[in-house]
Amino acid sequence: MKTPRRIVLYILLFLVAPVLLIGYIVSQPSRSHNQPSQASVDPKRLVAHVRFLSEDCAPRAYDRRENLAKAAAYIRQQFTEKGGDVSKQVYDVNGLTYENVILTLPGKDPARIIVGAHYDAFGNTPGADDNASAVAGLIELARLLADIELQHTVELVAYCTEEPPFFGTDDMGSARHAALLRQQRVDVRAMIALEMIGYFTNEKGSQQYPMRLLHLFYPSRGNFIGIVGNTKQRWLTREMKRLMRGTTDLPVYSVSIPSFVPGVDFSDHRSYWEQGFPAVMITDTAFYRNKMYHADGDTADRLDYDRMAKVVVGVFEAVKELAGPDLLAGKQ
Repeated sequence: MKTPRRIVLYILLFLVAPVLLIGYIVSQPSRSHNQPSQASVDPKRLVAHVRFLSEDCAPRAYDRRENLAKAAAYIRQQFTEKGGDVSKQVYDVNGLTYENVILTLPGKDPARIIVGAHYDAFGNTPGADDNASAVAGLIELARLLADIELQHTVELVAYCTEEPPFFGTDDMGSARHAALLRQQRVDVRAMIALEMIGYFTNEKGSQQYPMRLLHLFYPSRGNFIGIVGNTKQRWLTREMKRLMRGTTDLPVYSVSIPSFVPGVDFSDHRSYWEQGFPAVMITDTAFYRNKMYHADGDTADRLDYDRMAKVVVGVFEAVKELAGPDLLAGKQ
């Protein structure tokens, strides 16, 4: 006969085990990490990029096309200075013309790694974190990759029309780019969307999550960078975490969770999922941390450029490995 204590223990195990299993699947805990990086990014350059985009080009809404053109020209100039093949994908939406700015860094084969960030912003907001921070990171990533010998071709893309009223439609700049790649039958090995990478805080309770259960497995302080994928992207999410962790002292967490959870598909990576390409998002978690999301307070002075620089270094080391030989073999 089982004792009451043993019965209670069995009940607890029955209740707790599924929670632990879900946490393990979602958060992908691992001790694997990369080596410390020798690369560096000057935070002052990130400041300059963010201030230009969020101040000199503000607002960058879809109907402020002069400012969008100014931002696109700046990105194009920065890409050109880094070397590689700079081009643009021009597309029409409701009779108006927009463009994606593309830097192609050729590898030994045409298989492609895509890294992208949108340069438009919501309404009349400055859009410093959303998404000038990620565009600044994309520009500095180009500088780091310029002298690297690549096996697979790397394409850095600055998108337009990510924000409403185009978000979630075929008129997103990333949707147009992903559709073109599918039409051209390009072998996309991985896509990495940079979405808000500049806001960090050590304040306890500053980090929120879409489900209360996640508080059991993730920090309460918004002092880390996140890697987000849906349940079909677990291998890429796990690989990105392994490649970014340890390159700097910035904590890196990942989540693989269904797309219907709010926030999981809230950026340009969703466009590549729809075309069947593997993709993840690198983010400071947006409105789950930054209370100035889509607000007038999303200004350049609120960002942490030292930690943003570490994000760029981590992404660089990951892209360098992903674009190397054989790492992604058999993952498609």
